[in-house]
Amino acid sequence: MPLTDTAIRTKKPGTKPSKYADGGGLYLEVRPTGTKLWRYRYRIGKAENIFAIGEYFDDKRSGHVSLEQARRARDDARVLVRQGVHPTHQRRQDRLVKLAEATNTFEGVAREWMGKHTDWSNYYRNQVKRSFEVDVFPKIGQLPIREVNAAQLLKILQDIEGRGAETVALNVRQWSSAIFRFAVSTLRADSDPAAALKGAIVKPPTKHSKALTHDELKSLVLAINGYAGYRTTVIGLQLLLLTFVRTIELRAAQWSEIDLDKGQWKVPARRMKMREAHTIPLSKQSVALIEELKTLTGGRQYLFPNLRRPSEFMCATTINRALERLGYAGRDGLGFAAHGFRATASTLLNEAEFRGDAIERQLAHKDRNKTRASYNRAEYLSERRGMMQQWADYIDQLRSEPAGATPVELPGPSSAEHGNRAEGILVNPRLRA
Repeated sequence: MPLTDTAIRTKKPGTKPSKYADGGGLYLEVRPTGTKLWRYRYRIGKAENIFAIGEYFDDKRSGHVSLEQARRARDDARVLVRQGVHPTHQRRQDRLVKLAEATNTFEGVAREWMGKHTDWSNYYRNQVKRSFEVDVFPKIGQLPIREVNAAQLLKILQDIEGRGAETVALNVRQWSSAIFRFAVSTLRADSDPAAALKGAIVKPPTKHSKALTHDELKSLVLAINGYAGYRTTVIGLQLLLLTFVRTIELRAAQWSEIDLDKGQWKVPARRMKMREAHTIPLSKQSVALIEELKTLTGGRQYLFPNLRRPSEFMCATTINRALERLGYAGRDGLGFAAHGFRATASTLLNEAEFRGDAIERQLAHKDRNKTRASYNRAEYLSERRGMMQQWADYIDQLRSEPAGATPVELPGPSSAEHGNRAEGILVNPRLRA
């Protein structure tokens, strides 16, 4: 006769274990201690085996097995037995899978994925790492990666978007998708829930850096010249103006990259956005600034070490904070930031009719035509050196003019230079003086 909860509760322990059948191989074992255990008896081949289901308790205490649960466990076990699988072995395997899933948390897999990308620059690696540590790991980092779903990711992306960081949200979705694909390829996830969220965040309109007019550039040159901040920050601003490199290329510049005798700065490919080494010809003014900077930071690895952590380079916000103090960031809709040095130089040099290819090469923009790109690297250095010196001389002229005077425009290459452009030669006598 099948057992009932009432009958089970009335079973009293004896001096020896007692067994009470429920049917289908399931029985209750009552120990002398009063403990009541569910057991399932089965055969595979000729051998009889016992599967321990769990302990019975009538108040539904956590971790204990009711009569109804024991019967369901027996039925599940019978299915396995028919397949020739021992229930005990299957339970052990299930526990190992759960343990592995608990170990393979989203954060654990994400950090493993990051570690695989040895080709990343330190800047990009820190960008990815910080985004996950701030916005993602605190919310889903400790969950097994198989348990992370699209709804959880969407909430994270919407929270990031809500604070006005749409670009960060787009990056987090893209990086998360890559993490899930990595997990799928290593058999730790079954799908990529981030893929379903493509389009959930709308990319904001691109805000191009504001190019300054001649009048605005003159005002900025004078403002930088009179800036009362740290001297290293002033030199950084001036070098951005003279070289128009990307801010990260300047902030992370190392003394080993600078050759003052040759008047050039070689940025290795690992630090460039396009992953191509870039040679920057230095004007006489740039060399003078770097020589001064060497007396301040020459004993360090970086030209611009972090003031609080000297073993690291200048913080990402230092330059823009200086521009804010000068009144240039967002003033009267100007929206000028560090990247604006590049936009300004590009615009004014093009207006002065310097060769566009040389300007683009100086900006380290990637040429999709491989033949042209090779020519650019090999032949434009001499032309760029002359162009950069003429640009630096023009900046000096703006600095020396009276505050109220109308600034002259940047003089372009001479007619003789126009004739020699095709060969990458700059023959302005004034630049060779």
